[in-house]
Amino acid sequence: MRHWFRSYLLLLRWSAIRLRYLLSLVLVVQIFLSVGIVLGFAFLLPQIDPATARYLATGAPTLGLITIGMVMAPQLVATAKTEGTFTYHQTLPVPRTAVVLSEVTTWLVVGAPGLLLGLLVAELRFDLTLRVSWLAVPAAVLVALAATTVGLAIAYAAPPPVTNMVTQLIVFIALMFSPINFPADRLPEWLQTIHQVLPFQHMAQVVRDSLTAGPAGVSAGPYAVLAAWCVLGLAATLHIMTRRD
Repeated sequence: MRHWFRSYLLLLRWSAIRLRYLLSLVLVVQIFLSVGIVLGFAFLLPQIDPATARYLATGAPTLGLITIGMVMAPQLVATAKTEGTFTYHQTLPVPRTAVVLSEVTTWLVVGAPGLLLGLLVAELRFDLTLRVSWLAVPAAVLVALAATTVGLAIAYAAPPPVTNMVTQLIVFIALMFSPINFPADRLPEWLQTIHQVLPFQHMAQVVRDSLTAGPAGVSAGPYAVLAAWCVLGLAATLHIMTRRD
């Protein structure tokens, strides 16, 4: 356990040093993304009722976490493959779970300021009062973990050009065709059924429920689905990392 924790801290430090310039740029992009979703989508709607404001306010941080875990993180792995640093990373004598969790931690820390600022702007823009529950932090961590493990599994398994195309497709689907900024009943029934399996709707729900906790409480179903995606993504990533070609 001591070796694992030391490896984890060293990997965090190594990532911070290696990506110090890129991470600052990602931080700025995330802030603009979270704030832009709140303000930009508001321009598309002539009138915003409390329910719509609730979806926009909680959808922005959800999309930010998805973009970090399923787009930026795998694209960085694809770049590392092209540069050769990915191969060097694979030879390090550290536990593979420490590698994955250090990646998740790095991207969660980078995404946190944008997440918080997006919520603040949403409160001011829509005059919205959030009722934050104790599950807010665990929900954000679970969403980040699910997004990043799935994103890393894609990046580890696919060649860099395929990874870049798949991540662009993911962000397009999440932004335009996923019930994150709007209710699921606006989608066709067949697409609603697909989203019962895909993680996007469940990511939005756990964030929304934890930030606007109502008398009905929090549903356990979305947490179970995201936990399953975490296990699937982590298992696939670890299998690819440890296999011998």
